[in-house]
Amino acid sequence: MIKEERILLRNAGKINPMSIEDYIGAGGYRGLEKALGMEPVEVIDELLEAGLRGRGGAGFSTGMKQRFTSESCLRCPQRYVVVNADEGEPGTYKDRVIMEQDPHLYLEGTIIAAHAIRASKGYIYIRGEYQESIDKTRKAVNEAYKKGFLGKNILGSGFDFDIGIKLGAGSYLCGEELTMLESLEGKRGTPRIKPPFPAEKGVFNMPTLVNNVETLANATRILEKGREWYRETGTDTSPGTKIFTISGQVNKPGYYELPLGVSLRQLIELAGGMRGNMQFKAALLGGAAGTFVDASMLDEEMSYDNLRDKGATLGSGAVIVFSREDSITNTLVNCLRFFKHESCGKCIPCRAGTAHLEISARKLKSTANDKQKLLASMIRESELMAATSLCPLGQSPVLPLKSAARYFKDELYGILTE
Repeated sequence: MIKEERILLRNAGKINPMSIEDYIGAGGYRGLEKALGMEPVEVIDELLEAGLRGRGGAGFSTGMKQRFTSESCLRCPQRYVVVNADEGEPGTYKDRVIMEQDPHLYLEGTIIAAHAIRASKGYIYIRGEYQESIDKTRKAVNEAYKKGFLGKNILGSGFDFDIGIKLGAGSYLCGEELTMLESLEGKRGTPRIKPPFPAEKGVFNMPTLVNNVETLANATRILEKGREWYRETGTDTSPGTKIFTISGQVNKPGYYELPLGVSLRQLIELAGGMRGNMQFKAALLGGAAGTFVDASMLDEEMSYDNLRDKGATLGSGAVIVFSREDSITNTLVNCLRFFKHESCGKCIPCRAGTAHLEISARKLKSTANDKQKLLASMIRESELMAATSLCPLGQSPVLPLKSAARYFKDELYGILTE
């Protein structure tokens, strides 16, 4: 059976997360020391050559994102790094694991990113419900200042960087980077129209690099060990490991760090197999804003490109497992109800669309006539929302809807007993 390969979580359970001395003793801040001895462009090139892709869900090249930000508005008086730690996707808690068990890991990656784009200020935007993550991050920041890893003239390099912590207020939508920046500035958490993107005009209209906690943790390891080492794990186009959070009908739900390219079957086996010898029926990959898959996908490679080519998504790495006894219709209703609840209401396609989809989903669940026609109408509506909404929330319902229809249309039509 496949075993975990802990690269990001190598310190988890082995060091005191509240102690910077423990972190340094385990090799901490060596990546930062190496980065400060390099030119900023060399740090970006290292991440580009390593092939690191953002772990927030989109899988965009981290090095390219840093390059765009570093080259934007060369005469701007200020650049920012913002850490997106507002982890709100249902079924996802991989960033929380890092923040609670090894907070200096992603803090070090943040300082490296700041050096790469020549930023002197930054913020960590943390989900307000994550009290333990908040406490440990605050302690890590304070210790890093005392040790000279933050502040003026870091490690005698001439590089200055200050960072603050901002708390979210429970909005799912603030996990989207532009909405998060609005909240960070003290405004209501609603999406901005883009372009411009954060690399051009981010927080306070200055060039801003927004990275996820897990992404920055990977950057730390790459600078510490090197791009060739990093590429030894994972696939050619999706190198490295991924922290998967597995829940649902498995015997050992939890978080597991494995190389990208692992199969869904292997993930379920590592999580102790199906609970009570139940039969596998489906998995929802990527949370509510993800895609359903059936047993035909059990042996597919879990990587960004392969899943995209198969019409699925890796997303944040959440895997919710369903058995034959579970209702896909009920789950779909819950997803659509969630989107309606979390819509900020700024744009009409999302505000009206999520409400109408939730009403239609309840009809689909009932004994309504011609469910085939109803489902087709829901999919068309979700496609229009995806094309016209301002932010990813309005673009999300199409994913679970189309994938559920692809694999479980007989159940949705009421042909099969749920």
